[in-house]
Amino acid sequence: MITILAGGSGSVKLVRGFASHRSDINVIVNVGDNYWLYGMYICPDIDTITYGLADLLDHDKGWGIKKDTFGFLRQMEIFGEETWFRIGDRDTATHLTRTNMLKNGKSLSHITKWMCEKFSIEIKLIPVTDNAIETRIITNKGAMHIQEFWVKHRGLDSVEGIEYKGADKARPNPDAVNAIHDSSLVVIAPGNPLTSIGPILAIKGIRKELAKKKNKVVAVSPIIGTSAISGPTGKYMEAAGMEVSALGIAKMYAHVCSNLVIDTKDRMQTKAIEELNINVHDSKIRMTNKQSEDVLAASILKHFHP
Repeated sequence: MITILAGGSGSVKLVRGFASHRSDINVIVNVGDNYWLYGMYICPDIDTITYGLADLLDHDKGWGIKKDTFGFLRQMEIFGEETWFRIGDRDTATHLTRTNMLKNGKSLSHITKWMCEKFSIEIKLIPVTDNAIETRIITNKGAMHIQEFWVKHRGLDSVEGIEYKGADKARPNPDAVNAIHDSSLVVIAPGNPLTSIGPILAIKGIRKELAKKKNKVVAVSPIIGTSAISGPTGKYMEAAGMEVSALGIAKMYAHVCSNLVIDTKDRMQTKAIEELNINVHDSKIRMTNKQSEDVLAASILKHFHP
């Protein structure tokens, strides 16, 4: 069994890659991005991975359902509501159904499992916790939810820090802890280390279990050279005082993993990373199509899971 820690667009690509080789996969998903809007509970990372595995994801945008329409959003605009968060009509059905189930007492874990069944997904998606966690970006204009910072304000404000509100009190999902314990390989996907993976690691029970099993934990770098493969990863790392490089990623994950996959272009950092007692494997880590997703997953399986 293999477990993947996931969040964001880089994660769904690697999850799809592994899914093309195996079906005995658990995906522990970030919930720090979750957001209440129009009275609906939106779970961007859970939905992106769900749509990706169901072959519904809009690959051009990296989120939402392909060929979705936006009549709901146009009507909300007529009513004078803010429409900076682009929710499609079919996507809205997901959020509305989830919200109604939550109001009827169902847990996020139960709802996620139910939705996977509806989308005919064999892989098990596990919210890292059923408790509320909120990733907040501290900016020069004050603290704001990550969706407000990145989507509403387009990530233009200066980042001064990041906090995971509620993570210190959140109870880890028992299924997530068990998945880490029982898996022969645990992969930290190349999501944003501070806003996609960080909220997962901020939960004590998850971090503790990973540390105990760190010899079988493999992280995939989201950095090539001194730049993020996608998104604002570099900006967040700089704000946290971290070096934007594969070595910087290694330092961040050193307490929970013993293996790191870096890009072939970053081979010169291998020795420095190995001095942190982390094994290094280099490969082409940029995933631009299904073939490159499959190849990277196959490379990780061959090297770390013979």
